[in-house]
Amino acid sequence: MIIELRHLRSLQAIDAAGSLALAAQQLHLTQSALSHQIKILEHYFDVVLFNRQNKPLKLTAAGQGLLELANSVLPQVESAEYRLKQTARGDAGRLHITIECHSCFEWLIPVLDDYRTRWPEVEVDIRLGTSFDPLPSLLQGEIDLVITSDQMPQKGLAYEALFEYQAMAVLANDHALAKKSRLHAEDFRQQTLITYPVPQNRLDVFRYFLTPAGVAPAQIRQSELTAMILQLVASRRGIAVLPDWVLSDYVAREYVSARPLGKTGMQGTVYAAIRQREAETAYLQDFIKLARESFMLRR
Repeated sequence: MIIELRHLRSLQAIDAAGSLALAAQQLHLTQSALSHQIKILEHYFDVVLFNRQNKPLKLTAAGQGLLELANSVLPQVESAEYRLKQTARGDAGRLHITIECHSCFEWLIPVLDDYRTRWPEVEVDIRLGTSFDPLPSLLQGEIDLVITSDQMPQKGLAYEALFEYQAMAVLANDHALAKKSRLHAEDFRQQTLITYPVPQNRLDVFRYFLTPAGVAPAQIRQSELTAMILQLVASRRGIAVLPDWVLSDYVAREYVSARPLGKTGMQGTVYAAIRQREAETAYLQDFIKLARESFMLRR
């Protein structure tokens, strides 16, 4: 390509300075080197870019057209260079998050509000990962962080523990099962179980509690929203299983009751999965730090 960025910068400098000598000084070039640059363009395109008889130098129509290109392109190039330098320092980048748990939305949104204030140069986006397997997308660079309760070791991935939780059965306060100190799988056999609209094989209550015991609830009802699930439970439309940190406020207000599952309870950990090569990136590590701190404040 005959037209290079240095030619555009030279053209801008000459137009602003009005002379080759001053422009060369600003560009840290000799006057002959700068003059040679301009003559290469003029000879190649068979045009004149400056009226050299004028003092100060004046652009011809051809020169003016090239200056307009310089004024358009160079700011974009400088902006891209600035963003690349910020990314290299860890000050900017992209954080596209996928979450595999509906209940994490309520906890995550306040975290992102704080994060955007601290990292305004990081492009943040979020979407649910319940309709696709996000880990291959993470490895391929399509997303940058997955919030999941499943630690599935794979080459190239690193898992950062965010917080631990206990899955609890959620019942209406006057539900017959609320008289029990804890619920077992058999207690679900005659119940309507209210869940998020997620395949059963991706719901912990089935994978780790009901299916191993060979138990299926009488009916399954689904809702996208945690608040709606709790409302359905409170109005005796069924029972649910949700993380303890989601339930703490509702139980404290006696809106619903919560009971542990099984003899020892059903424990879990929420992780942030990231690409191993980016594990030390500043803006990723700060998100993980904020996420942990936010959860502790909810306790």
